[in-house]
Amino acid sequence: MKRVFVGIGSNLGDREFLIRKAVEGLRELPHTSVLRVSSLYDTDPVGEVVQPPFLNAVAWLESELDARALLWNLLLIERRMGRVRTQRWGPRSIDLDLLFHGDLVLDEPDLQVPHPESHRRAFVLHPMLELDPDFVHPVTGETVRKMVKKLDPIPAVRKGGRFWY
Repeated sequence: MKRVFVGIGSNLGDREFLIRKAVEGLRELPHTSVLRVSSLYDTDPVGEVVQPPFLNAVAWLESELDARALLWNLLLIERRMGRVRTQRWGPRSIDLDLLFHGDLVLDEPDLQVPHPESHRRAFVLHPMLELDPDFVHPVTGETVRKMVKKLDPIPAVRKGGRFWY
């Protein structure tokens, strides 16, 4: 079993409902268990596209699935929930990102693990701080606790509410 972290985000429709539905989809994955889900965080969008704020969370899973099989399943959950990819970094009803898969480091055109921006994103690190502050990034060698200290002191994320799980 590998320790896996999945980022979950939504900025269209009933964001909280969609995140909860995505977590239900994660619970149904084969050979995978959802251990914990972080609180929900309101997050300013990243990038140049004008869009509504996101609601984000991170799920901590244990899985026997390899990274490629897990990614395939995450994309399937997104499709089943109606996600249509039209604009890179644009608005989306649901977004599931494979952040970490154990200590795997993989750089392929269609799959990068750990997620290449995970160590710089407050909407990833603040939820992970709740889940596992001592998790070590397999590339930087830094703990989540240390990476959070490097973030801008004025957070672009605001804790929105406790995820009941």
